[in-house]
Amino acid sequence: MTQKKQILGHPVGLYVLFFTEMWERFSFYGMRGILILFLVASTKGTNPGYGWLEKDALQLYGIYTFLVYLSSVPGGIIADKWLGQKKAVLIGGALLVIGHSILATQLLWAFYTGLAFIVAGVGMLKSNISTMVGGLYAVGDDRRDQGFSIFYIGINIGAFAAAIVVGYVGEVYSWHYGFGLAGIGMAIGLLIFIVGQKHLQGTGDSHKKHTAIQSAAQSMSLTKIDKDRIVVMLISFLLVIAFWAAYEQAGGLMNLYADQKTDRTIALFKATIPASWFQSVTAFFIVTLGAPVAAFWYRWKKNGKESSSIFKMAIGMIIMGWGFLFMVAASFQFQSDGASSMYWLILAYLFHTIGELCASPVALSYITKLAPLKYASSMMGLYFAATGLGNYVASWVGIWSQSAGELQIFLGIAIFSTLLGLLIIAILKPLKRLAHAAE
Repeated sequence: MTQKKQILGHPVGLYVLFFTEMWERFSFYGMRGILILFLVASTKGTNPGYGWLEKDALQLYGIYTFLVYLSSVPGGIIADKWLGQKKAVLIGGALLVIGHSILATQLLWAFYTGLAFIVAGVGMLKSNISTMVGGLYAVGDDRRDQGFSIFYIGINIGAFAAAIVVGYVGEVYSWHYGFGLAGIGMAIGLLIFIVGQKHLQGTGDSHKKHTAIQSAAQSMSLTKIDKDRIVVMLISFLLVIAFWAAYEQAGGLMNLYADQKTDRTIALFKATIPASWFQSVTAFFIVTLGAPVAAFWYRWKKNGKESSSIFKMAIGMIIMGWGFLFMVAASFQFQSDGASSMYWLILAYLFHTIGELCASPVALSYITKLAPLKYASSMMGLYFAATGLGNYVASWVGIWSQSAGELQIFLGIAIFSTLLGLLIIAILKPLKRLAHAAE
């Protein structure tokens, strides 16, 4: 669909979705940033938590993040078959407001009920709003990748602000105040989406409102090319699982490491940085490095070099893995000095960010380009389900660190990520025809 009104060369609807997702991610990452810290916090004191063992906290964190992303599968199917992406996003936003608001109360039943509402809300919203971004651009429109890069910046502005604001309020004042702030952020995002409906006409409507061309595409059988593209996407999902299994140590193992084993004091100001603030580092780097990384790949392609989506994802896997070498260094310093410096975490997150910029925005655009229209939201849902499975594996990696040791886990992730990325690059030549045909 073609949008007449544009801002900076892109449909106005992109910016409606940008700010909606920015506030949704503010709520999600704000809550995520303090969740595991809240679970392991002592039951005594002025800001009590649940006093859970780290193993139990990591297990719940893994189950929660897995279900959050897995719920994108039924959310995508519901949108594809009945509601359309637009109504699904509206319902998802409302469920998220309810869920975060319930978490603001201190009762145990409210904690689990709030998590359930958040799981359902993200399932209805996450994959569908990403599909709507792709729907703003016509087939073959070169602005699609740029649009997703802009959209991705919105995600990380929200994540950065959440770690600072929600993290500070949660750790310093009350964990439940932090959860409540996340709910306010989601309410703002939902309001923006409702007000901006006029800029989204024809995008994300239910099957009853599709144009004749779209309706024809919905009813057509899958072609051989469509089937090949689905195969390529399913192969890439294996890489997605491995990537997020390593990357999502940020919310679990590395979050606990920042809280318990990192010297977070700033002597000059006689202050201690909240552990949750380190969750803002990757978001800051994504916002500042997003354009340079995109420019690099543009020049790379102009020079006639390999630049398929799977190649970029493999490079991202390798670079992200190298970030864990800094955590290996941090572990050595902790063993010798009793605490590690903050700069090891920052350097690790820098490499994780560069790896993410090579992999994640590319994958989002990749799915919207390759997925047959009739399965657009469903395939996006499967992508997020793969992400969720990666999150679940990440929690078990964190649990294994309790017995195997963090140093060994960090080193193992670095080696595995590098070898897997190199393996994918090595097999690209035999798959070159299929991979590039899918592009």
